[in-house]
Amino acid sequence: MTKNDVVTRFPPSPTGMMHIGNARTALFNWLYARHCEGKFLIRIEDTDRERHNDEAVEVIKESLKWLSLDYDNEPESQYENRQRHIDVANEMVKNGQAYYCYCTPEELQGMRDSAKAEGRSASYDRRWRDRPAEDAPAGVKPVIRVKAPLEGKSVINDEVQGEVIVDNSTLDDLIILRSDGTPTYMLAVIVDDHDMGITHVIRGDDHLNNTFRQNVIYDALGWDQPTYAHLPLIHGADGAKLSKRHGAVSVQEFQQLGYLPESVMNYLLRLGWGHGDQEFFSTEEAVKLFDLKGVNKSAAKFDYVKLESINAHYMKEADNDRLIDLVAPFLQTGHDMIISEIGLARLQAGMDGLKDRSKTLVELASESIFYLVDADKIAYTEKGEKHLNADAKPVLEGLLSAMKNISPFTHDAIEEGCREFANAHADGKLGKVMMPLRAALTGTDKSPSLFEAVEILGKDEVCARIQKAIQHIG
Repeated sequence: MTKNDVVTRFPPSPTGMMHIGNARTALFNWLYARHCEGKFLIRIEDTDRERHNDEAVEVIKESLKWLSLDYDNEPESQYENRQRHIDVANEMVKNGQAYYCYCTPEELQGMRDSAKAEGRSASYDRRWRDRPAEDAPAGVKPVIRVKAPLEGKSVINDEVQGEVIVDNSTLDDLIILRSDGTPTYMLAVIVDDHDMGITHVIRGDDHLNNTFRQNVIYDALGWDQPTYAHLPLIHGADGAKLSKRHGAVSVQEFQQLGYLPESVMNYLLRLGWGHGDQEFFSTEEAVKLFDLKGVNKSAAKFDYVKLESINAHYMKEADNDRLIDLVAPFLQTGHDMIISEIGLARLQAGMDGLKDRSKTLVELASESIFYLVDADKIAYTEKGEKHLNADAKPVLEGLLSAMKNISPFTHDAIEEGCREFANAHADGKLGKVMMPLRAALTGTDKSPSLFEAVEILGKDEVCARIQKAIQHIG
């Protein structure tokens, strides 16, 4: 097989939100396919019709789009392929590779109870494996079971886990067609992977045991087994499987929390894979460097603080106009605020200072508000109020007069004017001047470079905000 022959797949079930662990699986499949200049395919595993959700299918597509994981097919529906699965099951019976089993639910429960009482693992006792057709009870709809090997060992040379061996005696004659005529997942996934030409199955190591059972079907049909790579699961900080109790766990949640897609991609790439000490990867670098040999065998722990740090890095690197487009929905939904023409001009001028202080788009939205409102809409936070006290009033009154006389109204001139005022009225302590000014202009006690913000807001707006603060104190 050449690199170009590689075909990977991502087969999500459309039953809800897209878990971040599934996103990492999709990423690794995508990266390996692109690294090999092969194909990355999508299959929607929608055979569970009770839990199937059309909206969840769209969520999957939107999540992949947000992560920039393009695919090379129109996503296939496993449910739509069910007749093909049924035909394969019936053909296996015809060829002696599978058989009809007429056990009742009560009989199966009895087998489980006996196994439990004897300290054995519960399994079907194969009582219908070699019985003649004439023994079939009337009026009972059978299931179809595959004939698993009874002796010897099965081996998988996994790209991540290495050589894995099991005794065939532990393999059961699994059901491939239910009594109602519907195919099971275990059969459907094999038939679909074969028909789609999948060469590499890259998935979580919670599927490892199923792989041996599925290979029974591959071998019975005489089909080539794919190359396997079973990825360790993602755990929380406590070592337990990542779940809602640890925090956000779906792609949509991280998007809603204001993370950039490239940050999530970079973090997921490093979550169980590495290339030396390199921390950040462009998409092109990731495609060039990614290989399955670099995947760790042990479970990775999801570190929300680390993700936030990575996101802060990409926020600083992001294009300013793009950030404005991305932050607009957070301003609208979180603060009921639409960016006006003058607000846009201020954001464009102040974005360098804003993004250096923001770890997420949610923070960026909060940090941006003072640029987007006029003086009459400035609201003072509790921290801002602490600096708008009786002592601050004469400082602000003096600053108001000083600001009116600064010309040209530029960063350097503003800084010089504030320092001169501090020397004359605050014993040279610039902080005594700047903190009341910051609270007056922003409503709080933190902001980007204040001299830069003053220049961006402009003389008239700055004076109006100082005047409002003075009245608020009075």
